[in-house]
Amino acid sequence: MYLKAAYIVPHPPLIIPGVGRGQEKQISKTVEAYHCIARDIGRLKPDTVIVITPHSVMYQDYIHISPGSSASGDLRSFGDQNTHIKVDYDTEMVNMIEELAGRAGLAAGTLGERDKRLDHGVIVPLFFIDQYLENYRLVRISISGLNFIDHYRLGKCITEAAEKLGRSIVIAASGDLSHRLKEEGPYSYAEEGPAFDKSVTEAMACGDFLAFMKFREDFCDAAGECGLRAFIIMAGALDGMSVDPDLLSYEGPFGVGYAVAAFHPAKPEDARRFDVLYLEEAETERELIRENEDDLVSLARLSLETYVKERKYIERPPGLPKELIKHKAGVFVSLKKDGRLRGCIGTISPVSECIAEEIINNAVSAGTGDPRFDPVTEDELNELIYSVDVLGEAEPIKSMDELDVLRYGVIVTKGSRRGLLLPNLEGVTTPEQQVGIALKKAGISPGDNYKIERFEVVRHK
Repeated sequence: MYLKAAYIVPHPPLIIPGVGRGQEKQISKTVEAYHCIARDIGRLKPDTVIVITPHSVMYQDYIHISPGSSASGDLRSFGDQNTHIKVDYDTEMVNMIEELAGRAGLAAGTLGERDKRLDHGVIVPLFFIDQYLENYRLVRISISGLNFIDHYRLGKCITEAAEKLGRSIVIAASGDLSHRLKEEGPYSYAEEGPAFDKSVTEAMACGDFLAFMKFREDFCDAAGECGLRAFIIMAGALDGMSVDPDLLSYEGPFGVGYAVAAFHPAKPEDARRFDVLYLEEAETERELIRENEDDLVSLARLSLETYVKERKYIERPPGLPKELIKHKAGVFVSLKKDGRLRGCIGTISPVSECIAEEIINNAVSAGTGDPRFDPVTEDELNELIYSVDVLGEAEPIKSMDELDVLRYGVIVTKGSRRGLLLPNLEGVTTPEQQVGIALKKAGISPGDNYKIERFEVVRHK
């Protein structure tokens, strides 16, 4: 077995004495656990150390693998003038991972490096590893905005590359947990922060890598997590293997969660092919959602799927409920994929002759005309989750006290500029936040004299 072990490690620069200057004592359990896994790596004597870091170059649609023969880095930007790390890259391993990723249809490789220097997501774990291991080579891999499955499958490519080259390797998935554990932390407090850390560390403790992949993207964003995609690449490298898991430590005194965990592969186990399990469960969930869609959502789905496949708008289907034919209203159609928004377009006031036509037009626009996203492709259609919001009449209000983010959407207007935000959105918890987002969408300054209206919606899923 060429993959000797895999580890989850944090990367707070203050854990390095030259940066922390005594603060590292407040995370002494993390320091002790770091030395424990570094000693383990020294005992295993791998040919190559793979470090997966969220702080190398990151692209939305491409997983970057650092090219070149060597690299170095320091922590001077954190006030440490002495800590300096220099490594030789395993270029043969890099080339093999890139080749295998290409064969697997993954967007991953060595293109697009913007900064050759090692980042702190690599320097921190190597600071400890270098105290116990000599004469190794490094592969540095970043993360991306691609979905969890693509990251998992890249992990499989890492193990396959090691087997093809006869390399003994260890993997260090470098990543902090939530950055939103305390109000005085780097991003203030959010209830999703402690919830994320509890769930992810429970998964580490029992080696439940499927749980890593089942976190919703919007939940992860709200939690301010850092390392999940790095952990998922690591999980992919252990695909089809039982593991002996060990959660060595967890701390969060500075408002950021730090976990150290070790996973030693034991024996092949087909039940632990988590990409297959994840896709099967996701498809079952989507089938259940489709089976329970109401007429409005089914109409939106039919409209977009027909347009993407045939490049034409559908005719109004027979047998639609009378309220869709006889009434007009503003309608928003929203699309999600893998828990993240994939498109949302709507009309504040009706522009079509009935609600049905409004849905048909706006579904196509949400999938092909939202400027924030590329047009939906035919391959994506089966992965989309739809919702349709039918807007009630807007009414003017005099102050934010008349708003309720769960019940009312908001419209802000100044001259010809208008911005709208729907109610009951993930992460929007106060009227001030709701109005602020609507103002930004409209390009209206908060100091301007603008009008506020509220409206109710009927949300269909």
